[in-house]
Parts: sequence; C-alpha cells; structure tokens
Amino acid sequence: MAEPTVRPGLDPPWWLEEALDHEATLGPQAAAPPLEGELEVDVAVLGGGYTGLWTALALRERDPSLRIAVLEKEIVGWGPSGRNGGFVHGYWTRMPSVQRLLGDERALELLRAGARIVPAIQAFCAARGEDVWLRTKGYLKVSAAPAQDAVLERLARAARELGVEQEAVPLSKSELDARVRSPRFRSGLFFRDCATVQPARLARALRRALLADGIALHERTPVLRLRPGDPAVLRTPAGRVTAAEVVVAVNAAAAGWRPVAGRVTNFSSYVVLTEPVPELLEAIAWTGDEPVSDCRMFLHYFRTTPDGRVLMGTGSGPIGYGGRLGPRLSADAASVARAELGLRRLLPELRPARVTAAWGGPIDVSSDHLPVFATVPGTRLHYGVGYSGHGVGPAWLGGQILASLALRRDDEWTALPLVGRRLPWLPPEPLRFVGGAIVQAASLACEEAEEERRRPPPIARAVASVPRLLGLQIGTR
Repeated sequence: MAEPTVRPGLDPPWWLEEALDHEATLGPQAAAPPLEGELEVDVAVLGGGYTGLWTALALRERDPSLRIAVLEKEIVGWGPSGRNGGFVHGYWTRMPSVQRLLGDERALELLRAGARIVPAIQAFCAARGEDVWLRTKGYLKVSAAPAQDAVLERLARAARELGVEQEAVPLSKSELDARVRSPRFRSGLFFRDCATVQPARLARALRRALLADGIALHERTPVLRLRPGDPAVLRTPAGRVTAAEVVVAVNAAAAGWRPVAGRVTNFSSYVVLTEPVPELLEAIAWTGDEPVSDCRMFLHYFRTTPDGRVLMGTGSGPIGYGGRLGPRLSADAASVARAELGLRRLLPELRPARVTAAWGGPIDVSSDHLPVFATVPGTRLHYGVGYSGHGVGPAWLGGQILASLALRRDDEWTALPLVGRRLPWLPPEPLRFVGGAIVQAASLACEEAEEERRRPPPIARAVASVPRLLGLQIGTR
C-alpha cells in the first residue's frame, strides 16, 4: 500500500484547531483549570466528551441545585468527540440489528427515541447562539460493490417490516447520481433523519454551556483512582473529589474497566481531509451537504464542509489489546493510507484534491454493537459505553439516560432498551486481539477484492466468515 500523503500524529486534529480558532473570535473564554485541593459534589462526571457534557447539562436542567463537577483528562474536544466524522443520527441506519436484538416493539421504542436527537441539538444551538456547522440534509448509504447490495436490501426490508418505510427510501443509480455521482456507486438509501456538525465545535459549545450554567469543569485532570462508596472518592494528581453519585463517561478508555471488560473492546477510526475543492464537488453534483457511507463491514464514511473540503474516513484502524489505549489508535499511517485510497477509489473525480490533514482516534465497541447504560451493582457508579463508532448523536440520548440513573429516577429514559442490558461475552485475550486482527485483515482483503470486481481469495473468505458463524460482530456496520 502506498504511503499516505499526510502522516497522522498525536497533535490536535484539524477539527479542534478550527474550533479553537473560531472560539478565539468569540472573545475571552472561561478557564477550566486542573483540580487542586478538596471538592465535594453531588455528582462527579468522569470525561469531558459528548456523553459527559450532555449528562452534566441534563442534570443541571433537572435539578438546578445540584453540585456537579466534570473531570477531563485533556481539554474538551481533544478526544474522540473532536475527532469523529460529525454524523449526527439515531438508529434508523441500523434497523436490522436493532430489530434482531430487541424485537419489533422495543426496536421502535429506541428508533423513536433516537429521532429526538437532531431536534434536541438544533434546539441547543439555537438557544445558545452556537454555530457548529449544523446541516440537516439527511444521509446517503450506498452500495459500492455487488456484495454490498444485500446490506441495503436488509435495511429496506427492516424498514418495511417495522412500518417506517419513509425512514429508508431506496434510490436508483440515476436518483443517487443526482445527489452524488460516482462510477463506483450502484444504488443507495436515503435517511432523512441525519445531520452533520463540526464535531469539535459542538464539543466546545457544550463546554461553554457548562461553564455558563455554573457547572464545575476541570480540564487536564486525570482521575488516578476511583473508590466506590457512600460517598465515592476520586483522586487526581493534585486533588480529591467526594461525590454522592459518579458518572463514568470515558467511552473507549473504559474498555478495560472491570464492570465492562470482556464485553467491550476498542479499535480505531481514521480520516483524511482535503483542501477546499468546491468546483470538483459541483462536477459530481455533490452540493446538497448529504453525508455518505458505503456498506462495508469496515465502512468508509465521507462528507463535505461548508468551505468545500471533503473528509473521508475508514473504520479499519488497529484493534486495542485488553481494552488499553495506545499510540497506534491515534497515529497509524497504514489506516490513513486506506482512508486516502478509499477517497481516490470511491470518488475518482476528486483525485486532483490534495489531502492536507489526517488523524485518528479510538472507538469503544460493544459485543453486539449497541451501547449499554447501567449502574454498577451495589454502588453509585453509573456508566455508558459501547457506541461502536456511532456516538455523536446517541451521546445526547446517553446523557439523558445517565442523568436519570444518577438521580435514581424511573422515567422514560431509564425505560429505554439500552438500559441495563446484558452484553454477550467477547473471546478472551490474547485471542480477541490476535483473532480480531486476522479477521479484520481477511475482511478488508475480501471487501477490496469485491470493490475491484475480483473474486476474494478463498482463505480470506473463510476467515472473514468466522465471526458470523460464531454469532459475533466486528467492524462498525
């Protein structure tokens, strides 16, 4: 595989750099210094990503008297909340798996709850006067190879069986070409319930909202030790927090945490970003702001920005070992090369576009690809984990759920089918890591062959089929 044009590093992603530049135009920003000394709160939130920030805001809205503190290891927007593709949607695009796992009635409960996400984020931005590049133009899922046609067919069939055909509208090749033209695309589905955002701008907007609402935020404050109890005690490098309730919202960093270990793992996703090329986008009729993904197991996802850049991502990054995070999950050149290859292969008319930035980040993946929200038995520790590469929108839903769990409420949020689920076990280490890497390589070989109209190697087909035969899921689809 060719070397990528831009190698990823451990520097801030382009999204965060742009968001901080934008923030500088808004005037002086409130500080969120590292914690020093003693702090006593009603609710401590570990993690300043989307889940933790939405949880803190939901808690403040429901009980303005609560003392709330959010502890973030880096700065808000540094982690996955500032590194993702910025696709905001619920679960319509995952109807077959939701239907299979939950049954029709409970699936519809989750699907309808997810439909509240985009309006809620719209309302937040309008009320706070925030520009996060929110675009509500729907979402295109496309087939880029004959083997991918069946994925679209399953999605359309699930929509019919659930009586929600309007949420997954089939597009012929000519109808798809009118929205985005590529010789690789065969057909598509249009999902109306989807938006895009500049993800780091959204994270920083949530940060401003927290501080404006009087919620304590301490950045550059890693939690070194968490002792459950009544109260719980959290130790940081220079301080200590005692809290009646604790929300663990660290996502991929939680994969090795005992309450979820063995049911959640992590791997990584990578993106490349081009220079502005509005004229090339016009040439392929991609001017409607719809984000797109293909139907690979390790999918490609791509979108445009308001100034005409193109972001292409791949969910084929390295797998973590034992739930641990490491540099390869954020700085793997081979994954960036695959993302760039996907850009050139799927959108060949954009080949003149120069890639100017590349970055990656970790994903928390549950064993059945749906998140779980729960309280650790016998404690006051509440957690959400397992977004499986689809967390930008569902993190809002998670914030509502976790706020209700922390307040010990039985309500519409804690009644959702994501709460208290028992996830299947994943294979133990080192089998999970070694086997996962082998299956990933085989799956990628098959998918690349299918896109090039070649017959996949028999051994790769056999290895790639192992998870399905065992009832396991890998990838981000």
